[in-house]
Amino acid sequence: MKAKNQRLVLLILAIVAVLGAVLLAMSALRQQAAYFYAPSDVAAAGAPLDRAVRIGGMVRPHSIKRDPDGVTIYFLVGDETANVIRVRYRGIVPDLFRENSGVVAEGRFQPGGLFVASEILAKHDENYRPPVLDAGKGEHKSSSLK
Repeated sequence: MKAKNQRLVLLILAIVAVLGAVLLAMSALRQQAAYFYAPSDVAAAGAPLDRAVRIGGMVRPHSIKRDPDGVTIYFLVGDETANVIRVRYRGIVPDLFRENSGVVAEGRFQPGGLFVASEILAKHDENYRPPVLDAGKGEHKSSSLK
């Protein structure tokens, strides 16, 4: 085989190998991907029942209800519109999870519209408050959180 043909065969094999690796990686990522929906998106397009998704919004005031088992909670997630999503989660919630705070939940929608969360991520505000320096003693004090 001539050197020119040998280089062409190696180039084609390299392209096929790279293409195969890219397709394999895309296939693996597609199975792990969770699409993000806001309550207004769900109201407009309907709840996707066939795959794992993430929803996000604010936990509505006075909506957190706990079951007697101590680990199952129900709450409502809303956005700036009047749309809300009913959520059920079984497990220990993050420390920052509370009413009027941001939340991202990963899970699946049930046929009745209930979102069964497998993971809850509480969002914190993005206001950084550095420690306050006490001028008299030269020590740091924690700033008050509002």
